[in-house]
Amino acid sequence: MIITFTANPSLDRTVDLGGPLVPGGVHRIGTDRTQPGGKGINVALGVHRAGLPVTAVLPAAPDDPLLELLRAEQLPHRSSPIPGAVRTNLTVLSAPQQTTKLNEPGTTLSSTEVDALTDLLLGTVSAGDAVMLSGSLAPGMPMDLYVHLIGALRDLGARVGVDTSEAPLTALAAALPAGAPDFLKPNAEELGQILGVDGRLLEQQASDGDLDGVRDAALDLHRRGVGAVLVTLGAAGGLLATEGSSWYSPSPVGEVVSTVGAGDSATAGYLIAREHGEGPAGRLARALAYGTTAVGLPGTTIPRPDQVRVGADRVRRL
Repeated sequence: MIITFTANPSLDRTVDLGGPLVPGGVHRIGTDRTQPGGKGINVALGVHRAGLPVTAVLPAAPDDPLLELLRAEQLPHRSSPIPGAVRTNLTVLSAPQQTTKLNEPGTTLSSTEVDALTDLLLGTVSAGDAVMLSGSLAPGMPMDLYVHLIGALRDLGARVGVDTSEAPLTALAAALPAGAPDFLKPNAEELGQILGVDGRLLEQQASDGDLDGVRDAALDLHRRGVGAVLVTLGAAGGLLATEGSSWYSPSPVGEVVSTVGAGDSATAGYLIAREHGEGPAGRLARALAYGTTAVGLPGTTIPRPDQVRVGADRVRRL
């Protein structure tokens, strides 16, 4: 079983203006769609569509519209009740190929509600499961929550992955090597956050063909205990550090429609490949194929396997 944990889920509303976004102007919306959101939910949808057993764990009131959307997707899930509504994240698509995100903070949880949610997660996990802790933490959650969950989940015999940023990522990095997860998926900005450098510079260097900075940083995290580090680099591709070495692949060429959910799709692709027993090169290739396919789909649309074309021939060992 793959279990995803979304600490701060969302309703993802995407509107397309069909033209430029002008600050202070009046705009008419061309298309408008609302989909289930939150990084862990996105990952779970990708895994579910690939036919693998998965359960999404999240906080939501029993009558929250998000749960109705999950039922419509036939996504197995377990929820812990909270008093407020799940947040809405607004994505504005505008020309030329611009994505503007406006994210609500989410409902503040009490310590009792946080404990109930983490107890639900731990009660869902069995030995041998893979658990993906994804996204930001809801207001009221301690910033080192993921660090504590990694330890508790390992005690249950689970493999643990993390995809987060800002304070929760800083807390995780400070807990290495004792609190190292089995899998970590930073993008260039998040990798820069761990290093204390400008992640945009790392991505630009990779775009220019200089992969040394990203490779050395990913391998350093691997040496500090992280089992596998998948760094997504946007249009520059992605790099995987694991098993004492590193692999790189440029991104497949594709049309950019919406970048929302692309990193989560890459995570889903990686987990799917790992569950199928693929090696590092295959895992990297499938991750990038899923991420690139997602970029070509509207809103927060997570790809189906039949939409994905894996280009293993692009992967090279560094």
